[in-house]
Amino acid sequence: MDTILKLLEGDGRLTPKAIAAMLSLPEEDVKKKIAEYEKNGTIVGYQALIDWDKTDREIVSAVIEVKVTPQRDRGFDKIAEKLLGYPEITSICLMSGGYDLQLIIEGRTLREVAQFVAMKLAPMECITSTATSFVLKKYKDKGVVYAAPEEDERGNCPV
Repeated sequence: MDTILKLLEGDGRLTPKAIAAMLSLPEEDVKKKIAEYEKNGTIVGYQALIDWDKTDREIVSAVIEVKVTPQRDRGFDKIAEKLLGYPEITSICLMSGGYDLQLIIEGRTLREVAQFVAMKLAPMECITSTATSFVLKKYKDKGVVYAAPEEDERGNCPV
């Protein structure tokens, strides 16, 4: 039944009827499985993926690398739970490697994002350092290509 999940991940608008037809399964079985996935938290939500560059909404995204001091008896979870409350943070991931947490932050301006990092994030006692990188352009997100790459007539960068 993981095929149902893969289909929904690719297109959250698929109906149980369409999925049933694709997989040659009874529609009722697909409905039950989707309901089960929603109930047990395997499916945590449905969202449209928006190319905000094609709208008049101004939005700035940044990737923040955060090093922290883990909390006694709770590790990184307690810190992540505290960060969940900030609406500016759209994603939080525990990472291996050179830093502990990766945050995706969104704001209306570079200044707004910078102020969030400087005034709310960096002063937290458990945070030892941050490194901010601003997203300049998205080419692909969650497996979806935003725009076909333009032909480079110079030909100096073969792919």
